[in-house]
Amino acid sequence: MTSPLSPEEAWQPLPAGDWNVDAARHFLRRVGWTAKPADVERVAADGPARTLDRMFPTEGPSLAKPESVAKLDEDAGGYAGRLAAMAPADRRALERQEREKSRAAIADIGVRWIQFATQPDNAAFQKWLFFLSGLYVVGADKVPRARLIYQYFDMLARHSLGSAPTLVKAVSRSPAMILYLDLQENRREAPNENFARELFELFLLGEGNYTERDIKESARAFTGYRIRPPGEFAFAPRQHDPGVKTIFGHSGNFTGDDVIDLAFAQPAAGTWMPRKMVAYYLSDTPLPAGHLEVLGAEWRGAGYDLRWLVRRFFGSRLFYQPEFRGNFIKGPVQFYAGLLQDLELDGIPLPRYGLGPLRQMGQVPFYPPNVRGWLGGRSWVNSGSLAARRSLVESVFHPLNIANLTADEQAEIEAAVSQRRGNFTVSDARLNALAAQDPDAAVRSMTGDLLAVPAGPAMRAALGHFIAAGPANTPERLRRVRRALITLLDTPEYQLC
Repeated sequence: MTSPLSPEEAWQPLPAGDWNVDAARHFLRRVGWTAKPADVERVAADGPARTLDRMFPTEGPSLAKPESVAKLDEDAGGYAGRLAAMAPADRRALERQEREKSRAAIADIGVRWIQFATQPDNAAFQKWLFFLSGLYVVGADKVPRARLIYQYFDMLARHSLGSAPTLVKAVSRSPAMILYLDLQENRREAPNENFARELFELFLLGEGNYTERDIKESARAFTGYRIRPPGEFAFAPRQHDPGVKTIFGHSGNFTGDDVIDLAFAQPAAGTWMPRKMVAYYLSDTPLPAGHLEVLGAEWRGAGYDLRWLVRRFFGSRLFYQPEFRGNFIKGPVQFYAGLLQDLELDGIPLPRYGLGPLRQMGQVPFYPPNVRGWLGGRSWVNSGSLAARRSLVESVFHPLNIANLTADEQAEIEAAVSQRRGNFTVSDARLNALAAQDPDAAVRSMTGDLLAVPAGPAMRAALGHFIAAGPANTPERLRRVRRALITLLDTPEYQLC
């Protein structure tokens, strides 16, 4: 992709005269999940610098540990003892039971995270956290332990706006990552190269910026990384290879931390994360190499500070260029979270309702398809995923059938309602204000608030005529407003941000 801005101009702060309501909408839809009118008004008034300070504080909001995970923590202490005292058949039964509890708890984490991430004050930071979890990938399919998955996600949150080398070192010591990329099998006498290879290829540098020898020698440096029950990092000195290794042309008795420092000294480390940010937040088409090299050099000069990078990237002239507005396909999580925010709904706190639609659309938190994460872009759009999006839209306009829920599910719903988080579907009250308006005014309101691109005359006319066919102040008018809103949410335009 070519840019009218030079590499040096691209990352300069957006001039104050270029900041307006349209820029604020673009910012909210790309940095968060959607652009609610009240949020647009606030962001437009505050400006980008003040908004970035608010949305990306020194320490971002973290998801509290769900009860389901806390209960597993409580039970973990005596689990090994109970297993040891059991007959083999009973032991297998208990292990199956624990696996089922853990899978249910992982689903619970996903549901709670969606609820947490859709709160307006949390949206930007949680989207950034979700980006990082898709970059430093751990999958619950291979690590079906809820305690470790929560621990990993919480670790990412705590390090997500600090030093990138410190974050990657924490990733390497995470029990979830140790299991996912086989670091526990990395032994002095038989190094396992999985983690070292993915560290360079997918986490830090990208293909072509390291050699096979760098991988083999780095694998030796990471020997000895282990997990101590019930799930903490431990270093096993006897399994570590203390010998001299040669990595990126440097020789020494390197440890895993040393490898990460050596990797961040490579020029490619400066451009790798910005390149991923472009693909996740800005464009399916890569930027010219020169633009990334300038940003990478500046980021290296800033000590690989992640908060600096976030502020520079989202506050830059390039980020607000016209060619990047209203043409980016929403991923399933953004589509779902944005839909909840647009319709002022709470996520249903039940996995089959809260995660089922995401599974059908192709993106369930903590279950990436492989170590490369989700591809994004046009891969989100196919007949099956679009049908799932339409089904999700229809579902939020129909009341939840409580009679079809289990007793445990009903208890969850009652708890959510008692905490004022029970607004699960679009009510008539939500539509009355639209139904009371002139049909053309109602259409302007809907399209203006919900679409990232201006609605075409044909769309506006068709929706207006459909609503006007029902007499004002009647149930028929309300029904037509409901159907018009559903139709709008099904359009290709609503799939874009």
